[in-house]
Amino acid sequence: MTTAINPPCESASSDANTFAWVRTWGASPQAPDNSVSCVEPFENATLRQVVRVSGGGRRIRIRISNEYGTAPLTIGAVRVAIGDSDGGIQSGSSHAVTFGGNLATTVPAGAPILSDPIDLRTAALSRLTISLYLPGRVDTATCHGTFHALGWIIPGDATALASPPTDAAPLPAQALIAAVEVQPDAPTKAIAVVGDSRVDGIGSTPGTDRRWTDLLAERLAARGGQTRCVINQGIGGNRMLADGIGTAALARFDRDILATPGLGHVVVAVGNDLVFSFAPHTEETAGFLAMFPGAPVTADDIIAAHLQLAARARAHGAKAYAATIAPYGGADMYSPEGDKAREHVNSWIRTSGAFDGVLDFDAAWRDPADPTRIRGDLHMGDYLHGNDAGYAALADSIDLSLFD
Repeated sequence: MTTAINPPCESASSDANTFAWVRTWGASPQAPDNSVSCVEPFENATLRQVVRVSGGGRRIRIRISNEYGTAPLTIGAVRVAIGDSDGGIQSGSSHAVTFGGNLATTVPAGAPILSDPIDLRTAALSRLTISLYLPGRVDTATCHGTFHALGWIIPGDATALASPPTDAAPLPAQALIAAVEVQPDAPTKAIAVVGDSRVDGIGSTPGTDRRWTDLLAERLAARGGQTRCVINQGIGGNRMLADGIGTAALARFDRDILATPGLGHVVVAVGNDLVFSFAPHTEETAGFLAMFPGAPVTADDIIAAHLQLAARARAHGAKAYAATIAPYGGADMYSPEGDKAREHVNSWIRTSGAFDGVLDFDAAWRDPADPTRIRGDLHMGDYLHGNDAGYAALADSIDLSLFD
């Protein structure tokens, strides 16, 4: 007996215009530690957070993570609305979020939970305000240590407030919310990006969606054609081969990238392994490097890791792309040996044919007068991370036809 299989962009619904769920926003879950502070514990408090989706749809659902929690997570209420950058909401857009038909739920330690579908039409590039009420004590909250989170902590159940009170405490990290998915009106695919701080956008203006992935989403939306959602799964300080700040990219790849609903394209943009392996051990770098245990790695190790990620992406039917590693001369972590290894890996990325396409971020950022360094007007002042102009240069350098 043969069973019919639905096309990947269509759901099993009898409605021919209903398409399968696609992730439109994400933040890689992390364990709260000395690199990620969520101002714990939370108790009898509402966490209000603003996220910007990349692609829109007729319905949404929200993924909440207790994957690094040490106890069950009780959620008393959740509401979502079309929002703005100040945490306010568009009148008439606020919706209660349910889980199995219930307004409250408990998430087991180590697990995520996906909400019921919410009938909230959401336009591409719009902001959502998500408010979670935590009635009990939460000592260990799964977070994402971004510098771009817009969030507030409000006492009690404040999920129905139109805007946060003026004395609301800032929430310095993304807390508990791991993803937003949409049910689109047309076939849509997701571009999932695994990366480090240059992906997570350290150095760009917080709260303004100026990471290169945000700007790529804007370029893709402006060109029209088939919708592409861009999912940023960068973690500042992340490495490919070993844990440190966040779970290593090879280890989190299945959860953060391959499990992405609607996955069509994968971008690998992780460069820290070589930077940290060859970094000089000085008084200035010693404390930071202590956060990254494990043996140093070689350029060949990084090439092998890239091949692994490309093979795993293609096994899930996705195209695989790699970004070259941008310069970092002048940074405290710089060494000539590390730069030589970086150039070796970049040459391989460009010429090996191992990928369906290359995002040449090295070429977009390097200073013609000194190719070991980022051009002076494109970094935040640390010779390592971009500023708004720098991330715009990366986004503008990407050939959009890669994502046709």
